[in-house]
Amino acid sequence: MANQAESATAGNVAASGGGYGASATAGAGRSAGHEVIPFVSQVPGTPVSFPSFHGRTVSWVAVTVIMAAFLMGGLALVFGPIWWLFWVSLGLAAVGALMGLATGIFDDWY
Repeated sequence: MANQAESATAGNVAASGGGYGASATAGAGRSAGHEVIPFVSQVPGTPVSFPSFHGRTVSWVAVTVIMAAFLMGGLALVFGPIWWLFWVSLGLAAVGALMGLATGIFDDWY
């Protein structure tokens, strides 16, 4: 469990005289070793910055393989139909999906 502040109620923030920039533990009897956590407004439209994370390279490779397979399969149906190319692209999409699952692609989101 994360190291949390003692009490982060709205009453403590109001008692400390803080607004949006005040910390949740300001004036609430801080003890040594506790990190001061800033108060973040939960009002929609309030700008909040999050760390930038765009996924791992192996996840992007799996997505690229799947997208190329779908493009190739779609073109095989439009310009033919070229059934052997369609089935090869379907197999390639399945390989890309299995590669994504094997590497934990769903763990890459925020």
